[in-house]
Amino acid sequence: MSMLKFTAAAVLVALGSTAVAQTRSAVKGPDLGQPVSAEDLAKWDIEIPPSGKGLPAGSGTVAAGEAVYAKSCQSCHGPKGAGKPNDALVGGVGNLAGKGPALKTVGSYWPYATTVFDYVRRSMPVSAPQSLSNEEVYAVTAYLLHLNGIIGADDVMDAKTLPAVKMPNRDSFMSLYKSRK
Repeated sequence: MSMLKFTAAAVLVALGSTAVAQTRSAVKGPDLGQPVSAEDLAKWDIEIPPSGKGLPAGSGTVAAGEAVYAKSCQSCHGPKGAGKPNDALVGGVGNLAGKGPALKTVGSYWPYATTVFDYVRRSMPVSAPQSLSNEEVYAVTAYLLHLNGIIGADDVMDAKTLPAVKMPNRDSFMSLYKSRK
């Protein structure tokens, strides 16, 4: 390699390293490898087991859930959970044992109503996870359970009623939570 090519390569590496260092310092938040603070970890340490242990205060109705769904969920999951453009949330009950493609929805697949609450609270809406209040999460969960014919239109979901909901596919799963109840 000629001295000119070597010098040019060295200059490019040096400039690239400087650009990476400047970009990294401009990024807000901790550097990779920094320990997670107890405060940051607590925001995500919100698992809700089938027993409902750890469910927060609050409650939600089907009617309130319909409004929250329209505002925060419908653009991805379609009207009444139909699934356009993304995953369907309604339908498919009883189709998992049949032939053909399975439609895995809240009503056909999910084993526990508390899992629906946990997932919505932790991950939805996808553009702003953990942005819904506890009341909104209870309400959306109630609405989804109602759309799937699991609870009535006047049922209220809260820390006592939600774990008592019997999901249609509950008995098709092995519980990983037996020791946590």
